[in-house]
Amino acid sequence: MSVDTGSVTLPRRAQGSQDQRPAPARRSLPRWALVWGAVFVSSWGGNQFSPLLLMYENREHYTSLLVNAFLGVYVLGLAPALLVAGSLSDRHGRKRVTLVGLGTAIVGSGLLAFGPLGPEFLLIGRLFSGATVGIAMAVGNSWIKELSQAPFDPRADRAAGARRASLSFTLGSGVGALVAGLIAQWGPAPEVLPFLIHIAVAVPFFFVVARVPESRSEPALAQARAAGPWWRQLRIPAASHRRFVRVVMVSCPWIFAGAAIAYGYLPTLLRASTGSWGLVFATTATVVALGVSSAFQPFARRVHSATSARGLSVMVLVIAAGIGLVIVSDVEQSIWVGLAANAVIGFGMGIGLVSGLLEVQRIAGPDGLAGLTGLFYAVAYAGFLAPAVIAAVASLVPVTAILGVVVALALVSWVLVMVSFRKHLPVA
Repeated sequence: MSVDTGSVTLPRRAQGSQDQRPAPARRSLPRWALVWGAVFVSSWGGNQFSPLLLMYENREHYTSLLVNAFLGVYVLGLAPALLVAGSLSDRHGRKRVTLVGLGTAIVGSGLLAFGPLGPEFLLIGRLFSGATVGIAMAVGNSWIKELSQAPFDPRADRAAGARRASLSFTLGSGVGALVAGLIAQWGPAPEVLPFLIHIAVAVPFFFVVARVPESRSEPALAQARAAGPWWRQLRIPAASHRRFVRVVMVSCPWIFAGAAIAYGYLPTLLRASTGSWGLVFATTATVVALGVSSAFQPFARRVHSATSARGLSVMVLVIAAGIGLVIVSDVEQSIWVGLAANAVIGFGMGIGLVSGLLEVQRIAGPDGLAGLTGLFYAVAYAGFLAPAVIAAVASLVPVTAILGVVVALALVSWVLVMVSFRKHLPVA
């Protein structure tokens, strides 16, 4: 005899002859939480590299441009995965594509562990890590959202899926950076051990994900496969929605542009002030930004508004203020101002991730959710290219001037969002 707990079906414990009363069934984790863990470990793999940039620059004597290219090449693996994985999961199911993403996570960390043999292993490993996060964001987040509603989780509110999905990303990213950074500063084999630890954490999630039911029904999967070759289904009709084009796409690149500048690029600017504690600062900056983002995300829905663009507009202003603090930190060579900049930018990230996903969920239909989620993250993650662009131009123009232009561009984006949202409020 079995009982459906709402999460998984578990057998009742056999009763002795002296007591025939049925024992209460044990409850396992809810289904969305199992997928949440898979997205968490995928995000861990994507961001564990960030605090190590300074280590590669100091120990391997790589140029600043190459080090920031390690950060940016991640986007080249991430963007295609974001755009393709959603369509594939609509045809073959969320579970199968998520398992592929866990495979790329292990391959990526394995290649990064061979980093001491040459920068090519780091570049290719970062491509695989980017693909991992792309799959997790487009497919894993959609799966979490679908498992956070009826019939899987009928008690969850409408925003639960967005909150849970964004929290899994930021917490996973923060833990990955923390583990790697601490090992890089004080642990053995800092260029190898962080990636082996991630592999050890990621492998069990193959078995965890295998227990989770597919949220896409068989008729829906069959209909998607019958519609023709998968590449013809890459078109996302909801992507042409005016609110998505004029509001979401204008604002969302600032989510990760701010993050990349704050905890990816700033530690290299403060190298003279941090000295031998540079890796500790890089790790702390990353954890502060992602920790503040994670802490605020459960409350970010209060900033978001369905009748305006309040959430995304506030995010852009906050990110602009945070980059302004990055400029002050660089000029004053102040570690404390640098940490304050990361806290402010983390606050903006928390608002932007939740508000952006809520916008996507309102605009996309059931069959377009994974695709539009992937496009949202692809555009947002383009911001990770910012440090590489800044490093390339920094030989010609002072960094403070470049960052001043970045702040000005953020303010222009804010004006465009404020002008556009009133004309594009209706969402089907």
